[in-house]
Amino acid sequence: MLRHVPHQLSIYSVLYDRIPNDHILKTIAANVDFSFINDLLKDSYCKHLGRPAKEPEMLAKLLILQYLYNLSDVKVIEEARLNLAYMWFLGLNPEDDLPEASLLTKFRRHRLKETSVDDIIQEVVRQCIEKGIINGTGLSIDATHANENTIKKVPERIMKHLARRIIKAIEEENGEIPSELIGEVPNYKLIEDHNEAKQIMKTYLETIISKAENHVDLSILPSSQKAVDEAKEVLQDPKFIAQKGIRSLVDKDARVGYKSQTDSFYGYKVEFAMIPETRIITAVTVDNGAYVDGSKFDELYQRSKACGLTIQEVYGDKAYFRKPILDTLQTDSVEAIIPVNSCVYKIDESRFTYNKDSDQWFCEMGNIL
Repeated sequence: MLRHVPHQLSIYSVLYDRIPNDHILKTIAANVDFSFINDLLKDSYCKHLGRPAKEPEMLAKLLILQYLYNLSDVKVIEEARLNLAYMWFLGLNPEDDLPEASLLTKFRRHRLKETSVDDIIQEVVRQCIEKGIINGTGLSIDATHANENTIKKVPERIMKHLARRIIKAIEEENGEIPSELIGEVPNYKLIEDHNEAKQIMKTYLETIISKAENHVDLSILPSSQKAVDEAKEVLQDPKFIAQKGIRSLVDKDARVGYKSQTDSFYGYKVEFAMIPETRIITAVTVDNGAYVDGSKFDELYQRSKACGLTIQEVYGDKAYFRKPILDTLQTDSVEAIIPVNSCVYKIDESRFTYNKDSDQWFCEMGNIL
């Protein structure tokens, strides 16, 4: 339940007079009104049921403090208890209680959905442009790599773990493992031929799935059914066996991408639009490592325009020399300062994609041409 707490100053708030007027937090507060965050996130809270929630604006400001001073969830709460400037910025009285550090994690995961973060960036930049703090007529678009903090696994190992999950879920829900599911697990590490090892583990997993469906009533075992469905979904992806799809059950969205022809990475690509004169980011998107730069250009471009930015020129590398992008800029009479990539107009981009980092073309199955 989202509660609206009246901000009434206590007698101890006189201590805030000791904060210098040129403090960075006072400068931020004087130029950006963060009250819009409460309205932006109100639909993610129940209006009448549940325990009173901490104010979204205050939690968002804690995240801002984290970024400004490079603090962890625990540390930002500890520092805020001791720092008058922090408490003033949060809109609290010096004697007020702060939330538990775990609430910040929940706030990021459950309240700050991707669209909310984009909307927050957009509104803050809009306010700064409106007040003349941010100026510029150009927009720079680029993408950067973000490595995932987990190990990518070969398909054989993933299939072994999927089979184990099915058996474990059935044992926990059913009370025992049916004898049909008990058997020796193939040791794929002893098989020298990688393709043979993948096929053997694929057959093993398919057998486990079949036995689970035929010898167990999955309709009354929801976790077991979920494990079976997950395994079937992974196997149905044609890119999985080719090692172009899922590579970890810890993070199913991460993918392998290329920084160069010989240097790959496992994780995500962060694409952002930025005002080059001030290096202020106006819009951000995150996708898996196999993401093709420029695929979400229109979203970044439109969000940047919604900030109130008057765009007269767009800067980008040759990955952005693509017909849809150039057509959009031409329609808006925006100058495209982008290196020419002559191959673009000769290739069907619905089936083939270009990676400018490795200077390679890939087919729809992820194979290098």
